[in-house]
Amino acid sequence: MSKLQIIGGAPSNFVWAVRIACEEKGVDYEHVSAAPHTPEVLAINPLGKIPVMRHGDVALYESRAIAYYIDRVFPGPPLVPPDAYGAAMVEQWVSCVNTSVDPVCMREYALSYFFPGTPDRSPNRPRIEAALPAMEKLMAFLDASVAKTGHLVGDAFTLADMNVLPILHYMSALPESAAMLAKHPSLKAYVARHLARPSVEKTKPPPRKA
Repeated sequence: MSKLQIIGGAPSNFVWAVRIACEEKGVDYEHVSAAPHTPEVLAINPLGKIPVMRHGDVALYESRAIAYYIDRVFPGPPLVPPDAYGAAMVEQWVSCVNTSVDPVCMREYALSYFFPGTPDRSPNRPRIEAALPAMEKLMAFLDASVAKTGHLVGDAFTLADMNVLPILHYMSALPESAAMLAKHPSLKAYVARHLARPSVEKTKPPPRKA
């Protein structure tokens, strides 16, 4: 079978999460950079969202489905605990991050810096300010969740951690969210420790241009 391909732009937190999963499993894969709605993405996902995956005749979209496939097909450390409760906790966290953390922290807040939609491309201050109260609650929630073991599920690095780390990387680089992280020592330590993992360092996207 041909080499696994992960297709999508490196800055995407969902693309990054899947690439971390590949590295943690020791998968020999190819990253193909592609923007949303480009032909190579639309050929797999008619909705045009990234990441998408191709592995021989197998094609998938949605980061969770891709991670599930990688975990089941390739040898290496499991991305999800083998016990029912641990597996359910990972699923709970992936769903929580994708439906609650990502929409606020990435779609509303971070993209108001990266793609502000303002005439002079300055940060979209109304959208940023509107996101801050919800972000404060999310940061406190995450801080409490990692305080005991330094992981989201049990005491091992799982897909739950891989899924949230790219978001927290961006939060550590933007002013209001960085200030929030500084107020939550458990979460700040969690971010610093796991961003230093080889799998995360190797797949880290290049810095955004000013």
